[in-house]
Amino acid sequence: MELYFLALLILIMAMALGSGFPVAFALPGAAIITISAAAATGYIFTGSTDAFFHSGGPQQWLSAGVTNLRGVFWEVERDTLIAIPLFIFMGIMLQRSKIAEDLLVTMAQLFGPVPGGLGISVVFVGALLAATTGIVGATVVAMGLISLPAMLRNNYSPSLATGTIAASGTLGQIIPPSIVLIILADQLASAVDQASTARKLLHKEATGELSMPSTFDVASTSAGEMFLGAFIPGMVLVGLYMVYILVFAILRPKQAPAVGYDGKYDSKFLKTVLITLVPPLALIFLVLGSIISGVATVNQAGAIGAAGAMIMAGYRLPKPGKSLYYPALLAIVALVMIAFVLANFEMNVKAMNTGADRLGIALGAIATLMFMVSLIWSGVRVFKLEETLQGVMLETAKTTALVFIILLGAAMLTAAFRAFGGEELVRDFLNSLPGGFWTQFIIVMLVIFVLGFFLDFIEIAVVVVPIVAPILLADPQANITAVWLGVMIGLNIQTSFLTPPFGFALFYLRGVAPAVVKTVQMYKGVIAFITLQLIALSIVGLYPPLVNYLPNRVSFLSESSPPPRNPKLQLCLEDYVGQQLSQSSVTTDAIAAARGLNLSVLPKDLVKDLTGGLDAADKAVAQLDAAFVAAGQVEEAAGLYRPQLTVVRRIEKQIRAIEAEVKEMKTLAGRMRDEAQAEERAALEAEIAVLEAEIEHLHAQVPDTWEEVHNTFAELTKAENTARAQYRRAADQAWEDPAEVLAVLDANAEFAALETPLRDMRATIETLPEAETEGPVNDLAKLFGKVDGADDVKSLLSKARKALKNKTPDRDAALEQYDAAVAEFEAQQIWRVEADATLRPGLTAYLDGIKETLGIRVQPRFTREQALAMASCNSYHRDISLNF
Repeated sequence: MELYFLALLILIMAMALGSGFPVAFALPGAAIITISAAAATGYIFTGSTDAFFHSGGPQQWLSAGVTNLRGVFWEVERDTLIAIPLFIFMGIMLQRSKIAEDLLVTMAQLFGPVPGGLGISVVFVGALLAATTGIVGATVVAMGLISLPAMLRNNYSPSLATGTIAASGTLGQIIPPSIVLIILADQLASAVDQASTARKLLHKEATGELSMPSTFDVASTSAGEMFLGAFIPGMVLVGLYMVYILVFAILRPKQAPAVGYDGKYDSKFLKTVLITLVPPLALIFLVLGSIISGVATVNQAGAIGAAGAMIMAGYRLPKPGKSLYYPALLAIVALVMIAFVLANFEMNVKAMNTGADRLGIALGAIATLMFMVSLIWSGVRVFKLEETLQGVMLETAKTTALVFIILLGAAMLTAAFRAFGGEELVRDFLNSLPGGFWTQFIIVMLVIFVLGFFLDFIEIAVVVVPIVAPILLADPQANITAVWLGVMIGLNIQTSFLTPPFGFALFYLRGVAPAVVKTVQMYKGVIAFITLQLIALSIVGLYPPLVNYLPNRVSFLSESSPPPRNPKLQLCLEDYVGQQLSQSSVTTDAIAAARGLNLSVLPKDLVKDLTGGLDAADKAVAQLDAAFVAAGQVEEAAGLYRPQLTVVRRIEKQIRAIEAEVKEMKTLAGRMRDEAQAEERAALEAEIAVLEAEIEHLHAQVPDTWEEVHNTFAELTKAENTARAQYRRAADQAWEDPAEVLAVLDANAEFAALETPLRDMRATIETLPEAETEGPVNDLAKLFGKVDGADDVKSLLSKARKALKNKTPDRDAALEQYDAAVAEFEAQQIWRVEADATLRPGLTAYLDGIKETLGIRVQPRFTREQALAMASCNSYHRDISLNF
C-alpha cells in the first residue's frame, strides 16, 4: 500500500505544479494531503493510522519537514541560508541602480568591432552580473531591453541574439555568489551525514570491522567551498559561450557582423570603461576575495556585497554633482585605512598594552566610523530617490520569503516521500543498475535534466538532491566529493532556465523582446547553448580537479590548513615524498653525511637515540619503496579481483535485504497466536520458506574460488598497509630522535645559566633547617626539569629533596645526592660544549636535508610547495571500493 500512496504523492504534486498552482504551496500541500489520506485509510481498514507508512506514523512525518528545516537555523555550523537575503538584496539593488545598463552599453562599444563582438559583450556582461547580482530574471530583462534591439539593428540572427542573452542571463546560477549554490551546499550538508553513515555500515557489512578508517569517510562541503568549486567551471562555460559566438561569427559573418564604434578610443572612452568596470569588479573582488582569503564567511561576504551595492547605487542614481562620489570615496578611504591597520597593528582590544596598539585601535575605530557614515549617506540618497530603498527591501523580503517557503514545502515533501519508502525504492533502483556508480550518476543527471523542462532550480535542488545525493556520495567506487557533486548538479540545473516549455529565462526574454522575434526563433537559439552547457558538464565530470582544486588550494594555504599528519592526506603525502626522493639525492646524502658524525662525545642514551633515528631514516626509505611495490602488486591484482568483488558484494547485498525481510516476517508470524490467524500464519511461513530457499540459492551463486581470491588479495593489501605503517613510524622516528638531540644542544645556554643557583644550593642545604631547605631544592629540580637533557641532574636533586623530606631528615644523604648532581652537571657541561661545536652543524644539516621528505609528517604545517602538491593530488577522486 505504501507504493500506492507514494504514487499518489507524486501525482498530486505533478497535477498541482502543472495547473500553475504556486509551488510554495503545491509541495507541502501534496505532502499533507497524502499523509492524511494514508492515516485515514489505515484507521478505517486496520484500526491503526500507522499501518500504511513505511515506518513511524502521520504525526512524525507531518512534523518531520518543519523539524528538519528548523534544524538548519539551530545548528551553528549550518547558518549559510542567512546569506540568501543578503545576496538577493545586493542583486536587486545593483539591478535598480542601472549598473547592468552601463556595463552593456560600454562593453558593446568596446567589443563591437570584433566578429560577433556584440554577442561576446553580452556574455562578458552576463558573467559580471552573475558575479554581482546572481538574479536571472533581472539580468535577462536588463540585457533583453538594452542589447537585443542593438543586436537586431545590426543584423544579428534573432536566434543567436536571443540565445546569447538568455544563456548569459543564467550564468548567475553557477558563477558565485549564487543562491542555488548556497541552497545546494545546505542540502548536501545533510546528505553528507547520511552518506557517511551509509558508508560506515557498508564497510562494517563488507569487512566485519566495527569502525571505518577516517580516510574512507565522505568529504563534506560548505557554501564557501561551493563558491570556490564553481568558479572555474563557470569560467569554462563563459569561455565556451564566447568561443561559440566567435566561431559562429567567422563562419556566418552576415548573421553576427562586427559593429564599428562611432566614437574614438581615447582617454575619455578609457575613463568611461574604467568607471563602468572597476566598481563591479571591485565588488566581486571584495565578496569573493574575502571568502577565498578566509577573511569572511559566506554570510559576512553577503553583508559586504549588500553594503557595496548600496554605496554603488548611492553615486549612480542621483543626478551628477560635486558631491556625487563623496560617499564612495569616503568608503574607499575607510577600507584602505582598515586594511592598513589590520596589516600593521594588533587589533585586539583585550590585548591592548602599548601606545602602538592604542593607535591601531583608534585608527580602526575612525575608519569604521567613516565607512558607517559612507553607508548611511548612500542609504539616505537611495531612500530619497524614488523610494528605491523601500522597493529593494520589499522585493528582497518577497523573494526571500518565497525561497524559504519553498524550502519548508520541499522539506515536508521529502519527509512524505521517505514516509512511504520512496528513498529506499530509489536507492534500491540505483543500486540494482549494472555499471556501478557511473550508471547511477548518469541516470540521476538525466532525471535532473528532464525535470529542468518542468521545474524551477529551487524545486529540483530541494526535492531531488536530498534523495539521490546520499546514495551517490556513499558509493566508495567513485568516492566523489560533495563539492564536485554539488557543482555538477548546479551546472545541470542551470539548463532548467533554458529548456522549454517552462524555461524561465525564455519567459523573461519573451516579455521584453519585440514582436518581430518569434518564440520559435528563441527556442532554436537556446539549443546551441544548452548543448554547450552539457559539454561543460561533461568536461567537469571527466576532470574533477576543475572543481576540487581551488577549494583544496585555499584550504591547504589557509591558517587553519589540515596538519601533515591528517590520515586522509597520507597516500598523497607518500606519493609526494617518493617523487622528491626519486628526483633528488638531498635526503639520502643527508643521511650518509650524518652517519659520518663523531658521536663519541655524547652519552650512551643520546648516541642510542641518534643512531636509532639514522637507522629509522634508512628503514623509512626502504619501506616507502616496499609500499610502492606492494601498491603496484595490489593494482595489478585488482584487475582480476574487482569483477569477483562486484559480483559477491551484490549477492551479499541481496542476501542481507532478504534476511531483513525474513526477520520482519518471522516477527510478524510469531505474533499470530490466535487460531483465527492460523491460515494467515501458514501462508506467511510458506513465504518465509521460499525466501530462505532463495537465500540458499544466492549463497550457491558465490564463486567457489571467492574465498581463496579474497584471502590472496587481502594479503596483498595487508602487505601494502603494513609497509606504509612501518614507513610512517620510521619516518617520524628519523626526524624526532635526532631533533631531540639537537634540542638538548639548543638548551646549552639555559643549562649553563643554572650553574650558579646549583652551586649556591650547597650553602642552603648546609645552613637552613631541613624543612626550609626542601622547597628551594624542589624549585631548582623543576628548573632543571624544564631543560632538555637535564633529567639526570633533576633526578639527583629530587633524591636530595626526598632525603630532606623524610620523617627523619638526613642532611648528609641530601648533600651526597647534591654532590652527585653537581658532578653530573659538570660532566654534562663538558660534553654539551664539545658536542655543540662538533655535532650541531651536522645535525642541523641532517634535519634540513630530510625536512621536506621524511620529516614532513612531524612539521606543524605544509610549506607552500607541499600544500599545492597536496591540493593537486586530493583534487582527483580515488577509488576505495577494494577496501569494502
